[in-house]
Amino acid sequence: MEKAEFVVVANRLPVDHATGEDGEPSWGRSPGGLVTALDPVMRQADGAWVGWVGKPDLDIEPFEIDGTHLVPVRLSAEDVELYYEGFSNDTIWPLYHDVISPPRYRRVWWEAYQRVNRRFADAAAEAAAVGAVVWVQDYQLQLVPQMLRESRPDLTIGYFHHIPFPAYGLFSQLPWRRQVLQGLLGADVIGFQRVADAGNFARAVRRQLRYDTKASGITVPNDDGTTRRALAKAFPISIDAASYIELARRADVRARADEIRASLGNPKQILLGVDRLDYTKGIRHRMKAYGELLDDGRLGVEDVTLVQVASPSRERVEAYVQLRDEIELMVGRVNGDHDTMDHTAIRYLHQNYPREEMVALYLAADVMLVTALRDGMNLVAKEYVAARVDNRGVLVLSEFAGASDELGSAIRINPHDIGGLKDAIMRAIEMPAAEQGRRMRALRRRVLDHTVEDWSRDFLDALDAFHEQEQSQ
Repeated sequence: MEKAEFVVVANRLPVDHATGEDGEPSWGRSPGGLVTALDPVMRQADGAWVGWVGKPDLDIEPFEIDGTHLVPVRLSAEDVELYYEGFSNDTIWPLYHDVISPPRYRRVWWEAYQRVNRRFADAAAEAAAVGAVVWVQDYQLQLVPQMLRESRPDLTIGYFHHIPFPAYGLFSQLPWRRQVLQGLLGADVIGFQRVADAGNFARAVRRQLRYDTKASGITVPNDDGTTRRALAKAFPISIDAASYIELARRADVRARADEIRASLGNPKQILLGVDRLDYTKGIRHRMKAYGELLDDGRLGVEDVTLVQVASPSRERVEAYVQLRDEIELMVGRVNGDHDTMDHTAIRYLHQNYPREEMVALYLAADVMLVTALRDGMNLVAKEYVAARVDNRGVLVLSEFAGASDELGSAIRINPHDIGGLKDAIMRAIEMPAAEQGRRMRALRRRVLDHTVEDWSRDFLDALDAFHEQEQSQ
């Protein structure tokens, strides 16, 4: 394969692996927003994407799909257990999400994380042309930027952090905090979802490494006694809004929205939650609030139904198994207390759905509940807004989701305040159509004016500008 001028490094490749009827492996494009954002850049630059195929112990040679060179990184079952399920999702994920669930610090996980990050860095270095741009994605690969800089100082390196970066008091718990900071500082530009996350990172660098930080710039010492600059800044991610608008206008999707309402007994109001099954999403908090509204008699099951889509997630991690049990117990209790023969209080759906079905749900829902306890961005909030081409519907949005920085016309809530959450749900249910329209139009302007393509362009433009500035000095 020819060396690429632009290389993306992510935990996963932008394809899903399946086995055809003939027993041969087949590949389908993943539907994720990151794939959509980077596809035009990849095609224009004849880029390469380095990542894992999603199944352990598969040895696959680099291949091409839809004009993109894919470079698979092999992970063994042990790698998946220690690097991915262990350090990435049982240490970093809970620590970076405000310790909502206790993180576990195991040296064997850290050793696997280092080993696998090195494998990704080596694959990226091998794929990149001289002077190429390499863009590393997310918390599973925080050591890759520095590893790349050591082996390929000719590269321009960017890193984007898709989840929150914690306040220093929490981050300092990590036994390997200095190594992680140094790993990230291998990048020329380090991007975060929120201004607060970039500030938390800069403070951690100042406190731990004693490097000089001014505005968004960080002075990083080189091994030869010279210094270079790194930029740490917020680049809030978004969605492919046009694709949601297109689906929302399709007659079959609108008809499906009507079917969904009818299948729920045509309640006056449908509340909707859409999340990965994760303890950061505040699913229990919204169910508690809704259950109490039914208990209090402020809502009736004939009039208002809660639909909760909770897609399966990390089902081998103990905290997630426990969470699923707790939520299913809560659903059973609320439904047992309030269901009638014709109406269900909570319709709980622990499955994945195609995008068409999700847009139909967005159109059917009168109120979208985003009650995250901590979230880097939360793209579901933006998807709901993009799909509401009728300028109706109400978004109830946690102030702890990154999206709340941008979507100021939502009803903002503190999900820990169950009383306040109950009042916010009632306010959303009772909101007049004129106010719904006014708020939704403002929300849609923001989402349509800042798409995922704008996000990738903003980041790469900043990377180019920063590189040119460094070269001129």
